[in-house]
Amino acid sequence: MSDHPLSRRTALLLFAVVVTMWGLNWTLTKFLVQHLPPLWSVAIRAVVATLALAAITLARRQLIVPRRGDLPVIVSVALLHMSAFSALVAFGLQFVPVGRSIVLGYTTPLWVAPAAWLLLREPVPRERLFGIVLGLAGIAVMFNPAAFDWSNGNALIGSGLLLLAALCWAANIVYVRGHRWVSEPFQLVFWQALLASVLLTTLALMREGVPDIAWTRALVGALLFGGIFGTALAHWAMVIINRSLPATITSLGLLATPVMGVAISALVLGEAIELSLIAAMAMILGGIVIGTMSRRTPDVARPIPAAAQPSRQSP
Repeated sequence: MSDHPLSRRTALLLFAVVVTMWGLNWTLTKFLVQHLPPLWSVAIRAVVATLALAAITLARRQLIVPRRGDLPVIVSVALLHMSAFSALVAFGLQFVPVGRSIVLGYTTPLWVAPAAWLLLREPVPRERLFGIVLGLAGIAVMFNPAAFDWSNGNALIGSGLLLLAALCWAANIVYVRGHRWVSEPFQLVFWQALLASVLLTTLALMREGVPDIAWTRALVGALLFGGIFGTALAHWAMVIINRSLPATITSLGLLATPVMGVAISALVLGEAIELSLIAAMAMILGGIVIGTMSRRTPDVARPIPAAAQPSRQSP
C-alpha cells in the first residue's frame, strides 16, 4: 500500500475494513480480560503494536528522533489515551457487557466540546450545545432504573471506569488541539506506543506481578490482531484514508465503529441488544453528529490532527 491518495471506492473499502477491525477490538478485549490480568492484556498488546509500528515506520523511512517540541504530545497521548484509556476500558469490561461498554467509551466527543470551550476558548454554537444535551440524555437513558441495576456494585464500578476512560481520552484530545506540532502526527505514534508499553508493563509488574499465562492459539491470535491490525495497521490505513476522503466523511463514518462493536458482541458473545441500549446509542451518536456538523468559527477553531480525532482509536 502506498502513501498516495487512493481512489474514492478503494478508500471507502479500506475505511470499512478499519471500522470493522476497531469494532471487533472491543469483543477481543473482553476475551483478553477473561484470560489475562487487565493490565497485562493491554501491556502485551501495546508491545505488539510498538513492534509493528517500528516495522511500518522503518519501511516508510519515517522513523525520527522526536524533537523537544514533540515530547509533550508524546507523553499526553501515551499517558492519557494509550495507557489510561486502554487500562480503564480493560478493567471496565470485566464487569460491563461489550455493547454498553463501547457506547460509554464513545461518549468522548461529548466531553471534548465543553472542555475545549473552558480551556481553549473554542465557541459552542447552539447546534453543538443541543448535540451535547442530546448525548447526555442518551447516557441518562442507559442508567435509568428500568435498564440498569443500581444495586449491582460491579456494574456501577465498571460503568464509572468506562466513563473515566472517555474523560481521559477527551482530555488528551483537548491537549492535542492546542499543541503546536513539530513533526507529522504519524511519525510520533511509534514513540507514543513505546512509552505506553513501558508505562503499562511497569504498572502491570507492580500491581499484578509476573503473570501465569495459559497460552492458546486463540489468545495469541487475539493479542496479535489487536496489536498489529487493530492498532498499528489501522493507524497507517487511517493516514491514507484521511488523505483520500473528506474530513466530514471520515468523522461521521467512524461513528459506525460503536454500531459495529455492538453488532459483533451480539453475534460473537450472544449479548442481548436491549431497546434502551439502542435508544441511548442513537441519542449519543446523534448528538455527536449534530456537534460535528455544527458551524465553526474559522479563526478560532483548531484542526485536529488525524492521529488524535475522537473515535479514531480503539481500546
